[in-house]
Amino acid sequence: MKATSLTFLLLSCALLSFSISAQEKTKYINANGYTLNDSGELLRFRQFVVLDDKIVSIDERSEHSKNIDIVDLKGKTVLPGLIDAHGHILGLGANLLEVDLRNTKSEQEAVQRVLAFVSKYKASNNTAPKWVIGRGWNQVLWPSKSFPSKASLDKFFPDVPVYLSRIDGHAAWVNSKALTLANITKSTISPSGGEIIIDATGEPTGVLIDNAEYLVTSLIPKPDKATIEAQFLAAMNHLISLGITSAHDAGINKTIRDFYIDKAESEQIPMRIYAMLAATDPQLLQMLKDGHYEDSNNTLSIRSVKAYGDGALGSRGAALLKPYSDDPDNSGLLVTAEEKLPSLFNTIIGANFQLNFHAIGDRANRLALQQFARTFENFPENKSRHRIEHAQVIAVEDIPLFEEFGIIPSMQPTHATSDMNMAEDRIGKARLKGAYAWQTFLNQGTPIAFGSDFPVELANPFHGLHAAITRQNDQKQPKDGWIANERVSRQAALKGFTLDAAYAAFQENMLGSLEVGKKADFIVIDKDYFEIEASEIRDIQVLATYVNGNLVYAID
Repeated sequence: MKATSLTFLLLSCALLSFSISAQEKTKYINANGYTLNDSGELLRFRQFVVLDDKIVSIDERSEHSKNIDIVDLKGKTVLPGLIDAHGHILGLGANLLEVDLRNTKSEQEAVQRVLAFVSKYKASNNTAPKWVIGRGWNQVLWPSKSFPSKASLDKFFPDVPVYLSRIDGHAAWVNSKALTLANITKSTISPSGGEIIIDATGEPTGVLIDNAEYLVTSLIPKPDKATIEAQFLAAMNHLISLGITSAHDAGINKTIRDFYIDKAESEQIPMRIYAMLAATDPQLLQMLKDGHYEDSNNTLSIRSVKAYGDGALGSRGAALLKPYSDDPDNSGLLVTAEEKLPSLFNTIIGANFQLNFHAIGDRANRLALQQFARTFENFPENKSRHRIEHAQVIAVEDIPLFEEFGIIPSMQPTHATSDMNMAEDRIGKARLKGAYAWQTFLNQGTPIAFGSDFPVELANPFHGLHAAITRQNDQKQPKDGWIANERVSRQAALKGFTLDAAYAAFQENMLGSLEVGKKADFIVIDKDYFEIEASEIRDIQVLATYVNGNLVYAID
């Protein structure tokens, strides 16, 4: 077998714990190494030495000892381990194990994928699934550009409930069986912050937006421990194979928090997780009272909360200051009502936690910025490094407020290249001036924490680096990049996926660069990131991933 994934050996058995120490000194030679220093300057190096889990020297040629292992990197490019500042780890794991509807070209093709999944499931388990769960459809890519209907699912699945999440997670497509179980009829009123889409006769179509999804998701059986374990292992293997050595998990409930802590205490987390508690969890107050958590091996950190402002642009749930250009009666949805923001912000920030607020539309972003400013007056001791997750569409006059209030925009470059085919339709050309505005933020001195929002987008960080640098999709379109003035340099893009992401997690003194005293998290890749054509960055392959000085993934 040509390719060997060492992560499988580490993770496939729960009895195997993850060793956090390399245990001896190792010298890596003949490296084509790049790193940023803490000032953001680009440095190059040819060799470095790791002792236990830290970098102890770089380019010091006097390192000679009988007790040192030598690893010849044969001129391959070395980068710091990449950090994804916004993803959903168990959501990714579930996505890898459920129906994948990404890149379907029509409603009919999506249904065929569901049929194929169920057929395979029956063959493996000798029974039909109790629920059919999937994710990834995007009606914008279909010829009709219209939301799907329950009818196409009912034809094949009259008796088993089907729940298919849109690619952004802010809309769901369900069949009549699921609607019946949830008691959703033409007389059902849409919940606050959500919408039950209806047809001309008032009948539910089978599409639920934002908070309306919970009417069905509350009925789906909670994953048991074995399922959570399978999702975790699938996600860990996948992320490490992509060169991701740390991921910020954007919204976990108490069950998952406890699962992560158990994993950390038993040394079974093979990379780093910066976990955000979900503000919607009923046990949030108790978790805040429990305080921050950091394991002794620095693999798990819990000191932040993810809160939810609005929906997504693709499903017209992002909260806008003015109506949608292609839906003049709709200004989007606030998932958390405006009047609840003061209590929410005061509770989280007052508990000395970082608040990471999901805001996509310009109204949601403005409300968040205004509330941050008010809450900081109440808690001046905790007003640094709070974040707005996504920060996609912002009124131009509000962008300087990020720098004024010290708010970090946590942004996902591939969202821009995925959304460019519909963003102008949704908000018009004028509002695009404050949309996906990476270079504008950097010009004013605001650091950006880059990520992918996996599984909404693919987790591959080189897709994100490519999108940040070129503003192009995988087809190299548009030719000069979409809103090209917001492209960033290769150095800035790398900083967003390393040092600035580490900064957004209070970890820049430990992670984000290859410097003496920092953790030995690094990757070896098959192409020179700084020398190849920008169009090739997307296709870079990871040859090896190291965490804490340990080789956790390699391709022979």
